[in-house]
Formats: sequence, C-alpha cells, structure tokens
Amino acid sequence: MITDRQSPNFSARPPGFDIDLLILHYTGMGSAQAAIDRLCDPEAKVSSHYLIDEDGTVHQLVTEDKTAWHAGQSCWEGKIGMNQRSVGIELVNPGHENGYRDFPEAQMAALEDLCQQVLSRHPIPRRQVLGHSDIAPMRKDDPGELFPWERFSRKGIGLWPQHVDMEPVPAQIRDVQNALRSIGYCIPVDGQDSPVYRAILKAFQRHWRPKKVDGAADKTTRQMIAAVQVAVQADMAASPPKGGACDH
Repeated sequence: MITDRQSPNFSARPPGFDIDLLILHYTGMGSAQAAIDRLCDPEAKVSSHYLIDEDGTVHQLVTEDKTAWHAGQSCWEGKIGMNQRSVGIELVNPGHENGYRDFPEAQMAALEDLCQQVLSRHPIPRRQVLGHSDIAPMRKDDPGELFPWERFSRKGIGLWPQHVDMEPVPAQIRDVQNALRSIGYCIPVDGQDSPVYRAILKAFQRHWRPKKVDGAADKTTRQMIAAVQVAVQADMAASPPKGGACDH
C-alpha cells in the first residue's frame, strides 16, 4: 500500500529527458515523520518521490512525472544534475551520524516491490540503479555499506558482477581512475592521490566492497573494480546508452 502526501518541493521534468536512473538514499533522521516533514517543508527545498518507513510503509511525496529535489549537486557518466532524469527513494534510517543500522526486512521487501514497479515504467538500465554516494561522493554516504546491493541484483534491481575473482586493475592511480570513470564515476584522471580520489574509492567500496570502506585501492578493491567494469560493459551491450545533453 502506498500512502499519498504531496510535497510542494518539485518542478516540471524538462522535455527530451528519459527517466534512466533510480537513486536510493537514507533519510539520516530519527523517524519517518521527521523526514516526511522536512521533505514536505517548502523552506527545506528538498524532496523525493518516495519514502519507505522501517515497517515497510511506502509514502509517495512527488509523482514520477515531476522532478523531485533529492540528488543535489551530482554527476554520473559525465552528466551533471541527476534530479531531472531520476526517481529518488528515501529509506528511513538514522544514518552514519545518528546510529546507522541494518535495514529491516519489511523495509527491504517494500523497496524491492517498489523498485520493480519503477523499473517496469521507465527504461532504467541495471548499471544506473545507484546510491546517493555514487553520484555525490564528496557529500554523501547513503544508503551506505549496510545496504544489500547484491541481494537486490538477484532480483534484477541494480548491478552485481557474476565473477569477482578477476585480475585486478593495475595499482597505478591513473589506471584506477580510468577504471572508475569507465564504470560511471565522475572522477578526474590526473594520477593524483587526492581527497576526490579517496572519496570516490569509498563510494565504490560502499556499493561493491562494503566489508572495508577505507578509500584505499587495495588488491581486493581493484579486483572488484575490474569485475564491475565487465558487468557494466555487459549491461551497456544489453541496453546501450542514449544520446542527450547534459542536464543541470
């Protein structure tokens, strides 16, 4: 069951943009009501299409034909501003700063059902079901390393490599940056061990190597980068990217 409480925080979707990303978040707040109140506060200027409480209750705040303001400054595959081309789902969870915890089964079951519905309505490739931290790694950590990406991929929601025992990408920073960029991360290829480089490594680890999120390009991380590269290439062959201008 989906309850309806419309947020005033939305805008029209511009013509010519397909909805081709599904972005998952956590609320980072103490309760569903606190999060809903903020997402519906016109002064906050933030929103999402859906919010799922820990008991599995789904709240729709913005209809999918409108642009919800959930992604903020963001980038993926060289394109900026993900709001206009995405559906955003918030999961009630206190987040890293307030007692981050496992996502309850009722919440995950409701999310699985909702994601299947969203994916049935929009041409969203598996490689573009992402976390907020993937598209905004310098600002965001959500939904975090406790989110069960591999489980969801088994239901066709998101991407997970079939084989992870791969030859790792080379250890040189420029090689790692090139590999992360080929996956979709907006990372400069400058060979520098910079805060941006470390933040994007952490974002990758939160999604695909969650047992250790330290921003270091160790062998296991580089093996997983290689495995995700292969999975992304296969997904691109199955659903080639469409052309279109960068959005803002």
